[in-house]
Amino acid sequence: MNKQTPMKSSGKLDYLEMPATGGTLDRLKAFYSGAFGWSFTDYGPTYSAFAEGLDGGFQADAAEASAKPLPVLYSRDLEETLRAVENAGGTVVKPIFAFPGGSRFHFVDPAGNEMAVWSE
Repeated sequence: MNKQTPMKSSGKLDYLEMPATGGTLDRLKAFYSGAFGWSFTDYGPTYSAFAEGLDGGFQADAAEASAKPLPVLYSRDLEETLRAVENAGGTVVKPIFAFPGGSRFHFVDPAGNEMAVWSE
């Protein structure tokens, strides 16, 4: 059977970024590898990504890491999605910025949950 990669859809949960500050990145990688068989791709010394059902990564740079896990949504049109978030009552806390792989912005919903939206 040929496994196909599903097409990304705007507004769908696409990635989960979790903090790994305080020197825990190597310990977290060892834990998830040992407990669940996860494998990782390192992007520099402070970021390691995983693809284990839902893609995600651990952010060890304290200046970049969120205090809590950061759900990341996908968008085909980042600027349009940013306007939609603001029009719906969300507050943009990090305007659109580039990162390896694309661009994204962060927002806080009316309940105070921080999320991000990214695009290629």
